[in-house]
Amino acid sequence: MPQQPAAPSVVVGIDGSRSAVRAALWAVDEAITRDIPLRLVSIVEPKPGESPNSQQSARDVAAAELSLRYAHAAVDATGRPVKIETELTHAHAAACLRSESSAAAMICIGDYGLRHFDAKRIGSTAKALVSSAHCPVAIIRGNDSTKPVAAGWVVAELDATHDNTAVLAAAAEEARLRHGPLRVVSAWQSYDQIRLDRRLSYWKTQYPDLDIEPVSVHGSPLTYLATHAASIQLVVIGAHQMQATGEVLGPMAAANLRNADWATLVIDRQLIL
Repeated sequence: MPQQPAAPSVVVGIDGSRSAVRAALWAVDEAITRDIPLRLVSIVEPKPGESPNSQQSARDVAAAELSLRYAHAAVDATGRPVKIETELTHAHAAACLRSESSAAAMICIGDYGLRHFDAKRIGSTAKALVSSAHCPVAIIRGNDSTKPVAAGWVVAELDATHDNTAVLAAAAEEARLRHGPLRVVSAWQSYDQIRLDRRLSYWKTQYPDLDIEPVSVHGSPLTYLATHAASIQLVVIGAHQMQATGEVLGPMAAANLRNADWATLVIDRQLIL
């Protein structure tokens, strides 16, 4: 397991997939705006019964080193003023990134990796981190590393069962960073339009330059997301919103959001509870 860095960073899990490189490119702005390093971490997972000195282990290490160099080069090619750190470690991916999350400002990963490709669901590492990380987790959809995320709305999904302050704060900052309007969506059972307007009055005062609109929907917010998929660049939800995370990241999303190409930012429980 790697030692924790002394200073916080934006950590990206690199596994050789195009999805991971896309996550690294998405994370550049997150690191620059915080003035902290972008930390690219490639993880060689141990295989049962395999010797660390075996030929297969050597090939895995070589592949991990290559994936780090490729991701580093892709970020360098943007010309953005970001400090890049790299690390190769031997560990189980989910456990390693969970450990990294204790000191990280954010963890960014692709929605699936080379070994866990399934277009109908997110990868097992992403699924584990959503429920256990100690910092926000960004899951980047899509697998074209050369295609930038299109400008569009940042959507925050709220419910009435928890304090959503951390979700709204993160969504407002992301909307400002990514130059997009903020749409705050809630099922009418949680917030009717009047209550939602009242709930957002503080945030409109705090961010007078930001286009913030409340949206109270009947039924599941997933319908709203599916209808407006082409206009959305980022969805922000709380880790406590189990139904919401399942709708946005689970099999239901795969069936209803095939053409969606947004990122999802899950705000960790420690910031909310």
